[in-house]
Amino acid sequence: MCGIAGAVDLTGGRLLSPDVLRGMADAIAHRGPDEDGYFQADGVSLANRRLSIVGLADGRQPISNEDGTISVVFNGELFDYPELRAKLEQRGHRFRTHCDTEIFPHLWEEYGERMFDHLHGQYAVALWDSKVKRLILARDRFGICPLYWARRGDWLLFGSEIKAILASGMVTPKADLRGINHVFTFLGTPGPVTCFDGVSILTPGHYLDIPHKPDGSRTMRDRIHFEIDFPDAGHEDRRDDKVLIDELDQRLLAAVERRLRADVPVVSYLSGGVDSSLVVAMACKIRGSAIPTFTIRVDDPNLDETSQADIVSRHLHCNPTIVNFGADEVLRTYPRLVRAAESPVIDTSCAALLLLAQEVHHQGYKVALSGDGADEWLAGYPWYKIHKMLSWFDIIPGVKLSDAVRRLFLKLGGSPTFPHDVIQRSRDALGGPSPWMDIYGLVSLSKLRFFGPELREVMAANIPYADVGLNLDRAKRWDPLNRALYVGARIHLPGLQLHAKGDRIGMHNSVEIRYPFLDEDVYSFLAGINPRLKLRGFSDKHILRKVAERYLPKEIAWRKKAMFRAPFDSFHCERPPAFVDQLFSPESLRKTGYFDVETVQHWRKAFRQMRLGSTQRTSVEMGLAGVLSTQLWHQTFIDGSLADTPKEIAGSYQPAALSHVAVGSG
Repeated sequence: MCGIAGAVDLTGGRLLSPDVLRGMADAIAHRGPDEDGYFQADGVSLANRRLSIVGLADGRQPISNEDGTISVVFNGELFDYPELRAKLEQRGHRFRTHCDTEIFPHLWEEYGERMFDHLHGQYAVALWDSKVKRLILARDRFGICPLYWARRGDWLLFGSEIKAILASGMVTPKADLRGINHVFTFLGTPGPVTCFDGVSILTPGHYLDIPHKPDGSRTMRDRIHFEIDFPDAGHEDRRDDKVLIDELDQRLLAAVERRLRADVPVVSYLSGGVDSSLVVAMACKIRGSAIPTFTIRVDDPNLDETSQADIVSRHLHCNPTIVNFGADEVLRTYPRLVRAAESPVIDTSCAALLLLAQEVHHQGYKVALSGDGADEWLAGYPWYKIHKMLSWFDIIPGVKLSDAVRRLFLKLGGSPTFPHDVIQRSRDALGGPSPWMDIYGLVSLSKLRFFGPELREVMAANIPYADVGLNLDRAKRWDPLNRALYVGARIHLPGLQLHAKGDRIGMHNSVEIRYPFLDEDVYSFLAGINPRLKLRGFSDKHILRKVAERYLPKEIAWRKKAMFRAPFDSFHCERPPAFVDQLFSPESLRKTGYFDVETVQHWRKAFRQMRLGSTQRTSVEMGLAGVLSTQLWHQTFIDGSLADTPKEIAGSYQPAALSHVAVGSG
């Protein structure tokens, strides 16, 4: 993958200063350390940093069509590039490179906006058509590749990371409290809201269309090229189970094969769960030999999964690399993690995956496969089962006894609860009850404990679920399980899994992560099957486990879902690094104003008296991790005076001199 950045003058033909454009690209050089490239004309400035994976010798960007009228910078991979190229060549298009980037200008020539129907892969792309003076900024279907944008006056700025936008000097970093509210709800920022005021992330499956008007100015429209969809309830694919199992086997095998395509070696993550284990097994079958694997060993016997990963490694004759991860690694890694994610990060396991990507890079690899995505399509998370069990209490029509059970559970655990109207407004924004409200409800308890006055005002006025833009008119036609899967695929997948556990930590280490379960053909098949093949009774991922039996030991194929996580209490050891105590200090907390000072100080001591592993203690630990990482985010990007953080993230982003932003016209 790569990194892209740029700007467009919405009123005419001004161009960014070449130094500013280069500075935007340099801010994301970690995404593409191999090459850089630039394009400027007609008020449009484009930049690329390249991580060369396909077409190593001739894939430098920007890349254009035959006559140079369409220019593209691109981050990602088009996995069916050879097939697409062959089809376009049959229609008379001529290619000069061996790089998949060159597909874009020819697809645009052939199909215009319908080109998105032909794209299979992961991408963020900027395409400039000089003939009609039209700029397109697009993001892939599920949000694997990020694309941020900000409007400042007459300028639209964009980049693969917010760092590129800040490096322009035209955007001063300032907190958007809605974004922090989202992090303390969803464990991430699914978009379009971010933690930076005035900076948005393009919604998965969307594109910004920026055409030229007759008077020379430009308009900007946010348009949809893809939406997650499921069949109407009762109209799912109900063919024989054996037929469907065979088809999933074939589609997933093809998806893995496509993601092994590269001009560099491909490795894989391996946790020992059924998802990543099946991906590795299929990759080994396709290659005819074992591929390198990378596994995390969490320094906690209750969280460590290496014994299961070892079973898989021995079965497939892999020689895995094991990366150790404990409290010390959390403390050393978190400043870099927050800088990479550009948002607070509550889930400490993200730091483990940052180290995993670091080791992949250290060993000289650029591409790693991942099993992420299966849980989203096949109800793999434990809260689906909890929600199903609680729904048994709702046997009396119109009476939500399950809500009373939830409130009783929280009350017995000593946790605060949200007012009924907030719960109902959230439920309405999701189109009805959802398993995701159970897990996000627990995460959100930290807001009631720790938020200061300003964030409490935002919390009272803002329902995060309503910001996401779910298509409820479409969703109400689906089976309730598919409605819940939609929420996970739109919120949890891009907000956390593909963000702080995916692109941002991978590309921070110049490593591209590929997801066979997010293949378009795999998704369309799994979306269409009978819900009972996804969650049968309390057996999740039923159809996938039937496929896995063909490749893996039965104990792995039918292993119960284990959430990959790391200790939340790492920041509260006896002698933490100086920056931890400084960020938690009353002085720093008052400077940011996000959290209630006395409450934070109280819980830093009181949580130790709670039973280890209890729901209440885990909730408090997560909340404190959120407080610290929010303070760390503020320190990194807004005000570097809160603490003596490590040199690599010390200081804050300062705007450049605005007088040198634009030069002439092109």
